[in-house]
Amino acid sequence: MGMPSRQRQSATEGLYQPLAEINVTPLVDVMLVLLIIFMVTAPLLAKGVKVNLPQATAAMPINQKDPIVITVSKEGKIALGADEISAETLVENIRVMMGEDHGRVVHIRGDTEAVYGEVVAVMDRLATNGITHIAIMTNSRSKTGPASKGSARPTAPAAGAPPAQLPAAPAGAAK
Repeated sequence: MGMPSRQRQSATEGLYQPLAEINVTPLVDVMLVLLIIFMVTAPLLAKGVKVNLPQATAAMPINQKDPIVITVSKEGKIALGADEISAETLVENIRVMMGEDHGRVVHIRGDTEAVYGEVVAVMDRLATNGITHIAIMTNSRSKTGPASKGSARPTAPAAGAPPAQLPAAPAGAAK
């Protein structure tokens, strides 16, 4: 009832016998190396220019598949996607990117320290050339952030929203 013993038929035939098992150690080594490579390169694939976006509590997220992103840096440089361009060629480059889809939304990312007039100048240049689907990008602020600590700040309406009514002056205010 013991294990059957292998009988040695010849000197060369019994030394190397095929294994019916997969050696997974090289497979695991290759997969770990690939994982490390992807972990290191993934942050480098992010497109665009790094800016510090302003915070807004009333900002509504926009569900857009493939937006056109314009960035205005704090130095006043304009970038379309990751490529820096001049203000004169901005509209024609956007028209090329839009193609036939004239309803595509253009997102404008303005750095917190950028001059407000430069961001408005980009918006005005787009609007005067017929590109009217414009959205300003912000970071969302939590409800417990500094804006909700007793002081209410007016916020700009979302793109395409009607202008907000100004509150009435309190009774007894000087005119």
